[in-house]
Amino acid sequence: MTSGTGSAPIESTRVTSALEGTGLRFSWDADARIEVRNLGTEIVIEANAAGLRTLAGHLLVLAGEGVPDGAHLHLEDSNGLEGGSVGLVLERSDEE
Repeated sequence: MTSGTGSAPIESTRVTSALEGTGLRFSWDADARIEVRNLGTEIVIEANAAGLRTLAGHLLVLAGEGVPDGAHLHLEDSNGLEGGSVGLVLERSDEE
């Protein structure tokens, strides 16, 4: 992923998606860029500032009061991630 240099910040807009059956609402900054790579022994999540805020927001939604165990969000290169990214699942698990 490359970052732009010398450009003015883009005003963020929010895109919201509800997770069917749970009422959870996940929001994306319009200029968010998130890439996930599998390097074999480690996973790299590379994102611009808007992408990091977006991921943090997703995690806060899943950590929210009353969110059921097993609630999750799939991110793929055709759904929230940059092309060529490996899939990423964010899932709540309250079991120890």
